[in-house]
Amino acid sequence: MSSVRERFQWQSDAASGLRPRPMVQSSAVVRPVAERRVAAIDIGTNSIHLLIAAIDPALHSFSVVLAEKSTTRLGERDPDTGDLSADAIERAFRTLRHCRDLAASHGVEQIVTAATSAVREAPNGRDFLLALQEQLDLDVDLVSGPEEARLIYLGVVSGMAFGDTPHWILDIGGGSTELVLADGRDARALTSTRIGAVRLQREFCQQEPLSEPRRTFLQAYIQGALDPAVAQVKRALKSGECPVMVGTSGTAMALAALAAAEDPKPPLKLGGYRLSRERIDQLVERLLLLSPEQRRALAPINDRRAEIIVPGSLILQTAMTMLGAKELVVCERALREGLIVDWMLRNDLLGDRFAFQSTIRERTVLHLARNYGVDGGRADRVATHALSLYDQTYGLLHHDEGEGRLLLWAAAQLHTCGKHVNIAAYHKHTWYLIRHGELLGYSESEHLMVAAMARYHRRGLPKKRHESWQLIEGRQERRTVASLSLLLRLAAALDRRPEGVIAAIQVHPEGPRSNPSGFRVSLQPLSSGEAQSSGEAQPGGEAPAAPDLSLEYWSLQACTDVVKEATGLQMRLPASPAAGMMPIAAGMTEPGAAAAAVVG
Repeated sequence: MSSVRERFQWQSDAASGLRPRPMVQSSAVVRPVAERRVAAIDIGTNSIHLLIAAIDPALHSFSVVLAEKSTTRLGERDPDTGDLSADAIERAFRTLRHCRDLAASHGVEQIVTAATSAVREAPNGRDFLLALQEQLDLDVDLVSGPEEARLIYLGVVSGMAFGDTPHWILDIGGGSTELVLADGRDARALTSTRIGAVRLQREFCQQEPLSEPRRTFLQAYIQGALDPAVAQVKRALKSGECPVMVGTSGTAMALAALAAAEDPKPPLKLGGYRLSRERIDQLVERLLLLSPEQRRALAPINDRRAEIIVPGSLILQTAMTMLGAKELVVCERALREGLIVDWMLRNDLLGDRFAFQSTIRERTVLHLARNYGVDGGRADRVATHALSLYDQTYGLLHHDEGEGRLLLWAAAQLHTCGKHVNIAAYHKHTWYLIRHGELLGYSESEHLMVAAMARYHRRGLPKKRHESWQLIEGRQERRTVASLSLLLRLAAALDRRPEGVIAAIQVHPEGPRSNPSGFRVSLQPLSSGEAQSSGEAQPGGEAPAAPDLSLEYWSLQACTDVVKEATGLQMRLPASPAAGMMPIAAGMTEPGAAAAAVVG
């Protein structure tokens, strides 16, 4: 079996001038392997998080089975001694007993647990961990600040595609703030600073709204505390690099939720949501004017977050100012997912970290396809046909400069997942499942485009009344979906049999390239030996002849009207016995739905 890394080798095509692209081998089919379940518990200053993950050893990936959060407020320590208070310990014990029992009910093979700032700094922190081991049989790692930063980095790279671009990762916890500089290969700088939302709320925000002098003092305090960490991550930058700023955990998620609630079309998920520095400044200014009671009335955030959002948002604002960041990208993954990735690394389930990071967008698609029972072999063939058409029809059927190629591959891999719900109108179910599924490493816009491409691979062309079309706001994004979904329609039409019979597709423009009148499509069948290995054996054990492609030409013939309607071009096929046959239903489309009419 080829590895995921081997399946997505990047190659350049100097002759065509195309950008690097993933080469999908149609023969590579990932077989299901028994999943392994692991639980991760993050014992934080403000809350305790439980995550139960299903790990796929073949794809070197994991999916979240269950995620829970309980506000335990371990950071509310004894003001005189600094010890964890008896009430806080009792709340933590109740929550952790529940987490342990819930994890056991899911059949996990191990519970990986980490305690961070509050336990790390409390004089009775180690006694607390010893009691957990003796009474709940939980072995808890007391992680240092830099180790906490490393785990956060692992969690973020499991959910975002970094490539070679450096990223600043900012995680504002209850008791500490972690700042990381990293790329897809490794973390270059790992820092932890003893300022957090709970700590600053307790020490500086007892009277709210904050007075102007108090606010100025708090901002200066935050800047002074962050200064060594900011200097360290800046020193690790190379000349000319412009990092992307990533925010994780409660404060970043809360600000994103407040901003998204004001958007005309709020996103389904906050992962990948972008906040400009100007918008963050506006949100912070509004929050500073509100009393705690007024903040608790804000629907997008819960009561406990409303209590600590002001110091948390000031840390975020100050850090962005010191780093010169113009925008923040939100990531939903953090330390608890990092514990899962670290466990996978320790148990040799990842290979190397760079391979894990560099194929994240491909692996998440394959994982979703497997969850919905997609036939991997057929999906690979359709993807191969679609990418072949893409490479041959630039300037003819599409004008995408390379960004849409991976999106087309993803849509091809997932275009039949709607059959998991019902085969009738399955393209609509496909859109819903992709839209609401987890596609890591894809922006919200890219996610919507993949879903729409898969939805429009059959039946009608896009219409303005379709929700799947309305959600794609950009004019260029609509053009890309309209053109690439047409390529997927043609590719799917070529895969009517259980086994592959096509070795190659050739597209030849007709007329001048600048103003073609149409194009010809010809198919090359597999050789007799390739057909035999693919399952096209003849009765009586005779050596198989090269496959007859009349069925494939028949399927393509059914798409000619759609192609004409969408592009104005005539698709011509070689004369064959199928030429006079009635087009099959899968290729039919409703009149008057030309893509040109809906792109605007």
